[in-house]
Amino acid sequence: MSNIIDILQKEIEGFRQEIKAEKIGKVLEVGDGIAKISGLSEVASQEMLEFETDGGVVNGIAFNLEEDSVGAIILGDYKKIKEGNLVRHSGRVLSIRVGDKMIGRVVDALGQPQDGRGPIFTEKDEEIFFPVERVAPSVVMREPVNTPLHTGLKAIDSMIPIGRGQRELVIGDRQVGKTSIVIDTIINQGKDRRHPTPICVYVAVGQKESKVAKIVSTLKEQGAMEYTIVVSAPSSASASLWYLAPYAGTAIGEYFMHKGKDALVIYDDLSKHASAYRELSLLLRRPPGREAYPGDIFYLHSRLLERAAKLDKENGGGSLTALPIIETQLGDVSAYVPTNVISITDGQIYLEPELFYQGIRPAVNVGLSVSRVGSAAQTKAMKKVAGRLRLELAQFRELAAFAQFASELDESTRKRLTRGQILTEILKQGELEPISFDKQVILIYAGTNGYLDDVPVASVTETAAKLLDYIEKMHGKDVLNKIRESGELSADTEAKLKEAITEFKKI
Repeated sequence: MSNIIDILQKEIEGFRQEIKAEKIGKVLEVGDGIAKISGLSEVASQEMLEFETDGGVVNGIAFNLEEDSVGAIILGDYKKIKEGNLVRHSGRVLSIRVGDKMIGRVVDALGQPQDGRGPIFTEKDEEIFFPVERVAPSVVMREPVNTPLHTGLKAIDSMIPIGRGQRELVIGDRQVGKTSIVIDTIINQGKDRRHPTPICVYVAVGQKESKVAKIVSTLKEQGAMEYTIVVSAPSSASASLWYLAPYAGTAIGEYFMHKGKDALVIYDDLSKHASAYRELSLLLRRPPGREAYPGDIFYLHSRLLERAAKLDKENGGGSLTALPIIETQLGDVSAYVPTNVISITDGQIYLEPELFYQGIRPAVNVGLSVSRVGSAAQTKAMKKVAGRLRLELAQFRELAAFAQFASELDESTRKRLTRGQILTEILKQGELEPISFDKQVILIYAGTNGYLDDVPVASVTETAAKLLDYIEKMHGKDVLNKIRESGELSADTEAKLKEAITEFKKI
């Protein structure tokens, strides 16, 4: 008996009561993907929250920090959350796991695989997390944009050049070829032998799952998934995932940028992203402004697009290029979100429905499209031949408007109209047919110097294809290779090119 008493006494003496203090919150109300929480006085903005439910833990983000409550957006199934459920804050802001193994995969806005090919990372892989929201690189860390990012589209590479580290907006009505332009750009990256291939991140916001699947299969067929990551927040996903997807795509791109590589992020499209943010803001009772968007809608996109940069050598020399897409309603570029994004970006490619229906594809309106980086991001060869192109097309558009009403035209006017029609034909391009910049230089050179002026307009496309084929077979080494390797059209190469075109015309 005494032994038992001794043992009990020892146990009692060794007992230490540990009091663990933890700040928790309680769900006051929940619905439509958002929750209102009481407590959590020390929670940070954009911090991850954990909702304890009967079916396990559901994640959320602290979105609204009010005096007596916290407004949160829920990232999982909000129907599992009930009033009175406990909420804990995690102490870390929303981050996604990134790494080289993501290349070739389809992920959601939280970095989880969506392609049915199993987990992306194993336990042995290094854990690298990048915050979804991050401060943009400062001015001191950047350097001027000077390296071209070739899209493979003649109209864009010649007149609206895009540089690595630039933000170029693709804007136009629905069904005029915005997505086709960016998909062609991704495909062309693998074919540009002059510069290293950038890692491409395609962010699909609110797209049909069938459309995303079609884009992924197209990229696989063209061999472009070898350097592409697709971030999908489909139309069936919640508004909170639509809101997060572009930031997640940027975080993935930044991982490669900070490794000293080039990355290209495409946001398809930011109009749906803005409407998702408007939905979340209205549900959280934020005061509405113009077109019912909240007051910080400009900041929503500026803090996203400002993360695109060309870093200087001291910071690794990587770059992140952004190609946001905005959908307009009946060509109205003066609406709230389009004007906001135009003012943030370094230029825009405006696609016009009228040109699209006339069969001019890509339907780029050269007058309204602009690249504020301009020829700084062009090779010397393209700069040399494309200088006259924009001027000739501008004069052609002006004359074409007057020529409709004029019964008789003088010879010089007729020549200019013919030249304009031929150049318009040269710039036409089919879908999934990107052309290397050296071949573009040859076609634009032939067009602007009048070598195709005597070709019937209907035969220009066919003749241009034959010209390229002839030069590639007969003068590949001394013309095409020289332009590709040097990036210049030297006097010697130009003389050989003239000779080759003259030979071709005789044949």
